[in-house]
Amino acid sequence: MGWREKLLDRCGSGLLGGITLGDWIRLLRENHFEVAPGSLVRALSISCQSVQNSLFRRWEQARYAAAAEKTHVPAPLFILGHWRSGTTHLHNLLTVDRRFAFPNIYQALYPHAFLTMEAMHSRIIEWFLPKRRPMDNVAWSMQSPQEDEFALCITTLMSPCLGWCFPSRRTHYDRYLTFRDVSELEVDEWKRGLSSFLARLSMKVQRPLVLKSPAHTCRIKHLLAVFPQAKFVHIHRNPYVVFQSTCRMLSVNFRLHGLQPPPVSDLDDWIFRQYRSMYDVYFEERSLIPDRQFCELSFEELEQDPIQQLCRIYAALDLPDFGDARAAVEGYVQSIAGYEKNLFPKLSPDIRHQIAREWRPCFEEWGYADEPPA
Repeated sequence: MGWREKLLDRCGSGLLGGITLGDWIRLLRENHFEVAPGSLVRALSISCQSVQNSLFRRWEQARYAAAAEKTHVPAPLFILGHWRSGTTHLHNLLTVDRRFAFPNIYQALYPHAFLTMEAMHSRIIEWFLPKRRPMDNVAWSMQSPQEDEFALCITTLMSPCLGWCFPSRRTHYDRYLTFRDVSELEVDEWKRGLSSFLARLSMKVQRPLVLKSPAHTCRIKHLLAVFPQAKFVHIHRNPYVVFQSTCRMLSVNFRLHGLQPPPVSDLDDWIFRQYRSMYDVYFEERSLIPDRQFCELSFEELEQDPIQQLCRIYAALDLPDFGDARAAVEGYVQSIAGYEKNLFPKLSPDIRHQIAREWRPCFEEWGYADEPPA
């Protein structure tokens, strides 16, 4: 582990670096100010940045709010799929096409003031950022595509990702995965948060957006209510591999973002519940998507032949001619040819059987074998 990784691990503000002071105090109050002693430096870092964020948010609101309200947001393309299903790989491939835009890491983590602060602040943070993601060794920078979920987490405080920061109340935050058990007032507030962030982002980038958030997989109804012409591409992956990779992702996320001790005894059950909740709703709501606005593929297909799969996505969704982006995509694919995926410990027989039993609909829907790959 290099010095950047150690600094991020021990002192980094993590997911909440872009929060405002008022929202930070509210979040602490709701969690009874329960911060683990080992996370006090992280909490202090968040506190210091929250003051800066609040000041720049006021400045940005005064300067850009009126223009943002008038900004037209073209119907986005939403990438759906459970965490660790290949959504990042697909997002990176699609955004090689510069006819599209995306929220980058800085914009997603500092959503209140990126119009004002990004040019200066992102260069400072970039210097401290590790060159590769801690959970999977994928190369990244402050300009890399990032999940809009992080921006919504910070601006609305309604996201299951808050369970990484405050795991003792992760069941409470899981309500915001599907929004099935929250009030209409909260749903409307979340929609306004989504619209506001995308309007300000669109004002900056002036291109259609490609957005990636695993949590959006079970919010199709709400996304269509905001963007009836939105397009969706869903990617799935062998459930056994998803389980293994999600376990690793969560262990890293608790380390990087956590303000409380991570869960130990019931972590597997939490993964099982989130996956089931996500796909119960996904299978129910995907029929709401109009024709020519939906496409589905497997990670295995994308990994084997990314160019062919992108051709299929462009054709299925009536996107601009893929031929104009083909050379750039081929260059990107060539640049990551040496990437090595994580290796995971062998699953125990009990866990294999539980995955097969609890996630049975997904095995059947996508034709995955009941036994994990060798």
